[in-house]
Amino acid sequence: MYTSEFLSLLKQHQDKSLLFEYAPGKLVGANYHITEVKNITVDSVDCGARPDYWQETVVQLWESPKEKDKTEFMSAYKALAILNKVDRIKPMVKDTEIKFEYSNAEFHTAQLFVDDYTLGGNYLTLKLSVQKTDCKAKETCGVEIKSEDSQVEEAACCEPGSGCC
Repeated sequence: MYTSEFLSLLKQHQDKSLLFEYAPGKLVGANYHITEVKNITVDSVDCGARPDYWQETVVQLWESPKEKDKTEFMSAYKALAILNKVDRIKPMVKDTEIKFEYSNAEFHTAQLFVDDYTLGGNYLTLKLSVQKTDCKAKETCGVEIKSEDSQVEEAACCEPGSGCC
């Protein structure tokens, strides 16, 4: 999801509470705060010696230990007000992917991307996911690229008793 799409979603649903699902069935606590908004520029070289460059917006979520019993989530209206204030101080690049940085005692610190969102009752819930690392230069590095069909076939032939293992 791009930063502009996220801001638009907040604007459309200002009356809803904003929830973040960081893993299936696991929500960031109602005691969360938006503690930092980062404009990130990535200037890199992949393992195939190809340069790459992109920008991201990273919003840091933090659960306040002083408010751990809090049950009312931040509203989309308040989150939008915070992000608009940030944008006035340090303009966000709107056509970049937005990610959310989060951790708690059971979940490692990670930058999570928005996989989907749901609307239900008084809630706007962003479903976050971890993006797995990948080789960006598969052809150069000799990494075999498999289609979904070949992966399904491979999985089927490696069942117990199939003789492939």
